[in-house]
Amino acid sequence: MATTHVDLRSMPGTQAATGWAGGHTVTVDRAVGVAGGAGLGFNGGQLLALAIGGCFCNDLHYTAHAMGVILTEVSVSVEVDFIGDPLMATGARLTAQVSALPRDVDIEDLINQAFAVSTVGNSLRRGVHVELAAA
Repeated sequence: MATTHVDLRSMPGTQAATGWAGGHTVTVDRAVGVAGGAGLGFNGGQLLALAIGGCFCNDLHYTAHAMGVILTEVSVSVEVDFIGDPLMATGARLTAQVSALPRDVDIEDLINQAFAVSTVGNSLRRGVHVELAAA
């Protein structure tokens, strides 16, 4: 089993947070005027969409590498639908455009294979368990 760990801490002088894993950081905040937000970073819904799309982008490259294909351009868009109070994600849609070498590679097959193995997408489709542990 592999485990990923991230940490988040409040940013001094703001109501935003900085999250990090290794040497990589991201700023998390709410929109300007929403519950003290200043719009300094991504909100949770945007981070969810980025996790879905970012993971899929990586999986496109992993799949292409396994097929001996070089991706020359990748473009992925993600929409996540939210409903309820509290808000809950109810669905997500990805669109992908890929260019590759050699040019005769079956791009649709490559995209479908990457989608089938996408860690975040599979986790969400299968209902990942989330719990709050005591501090």
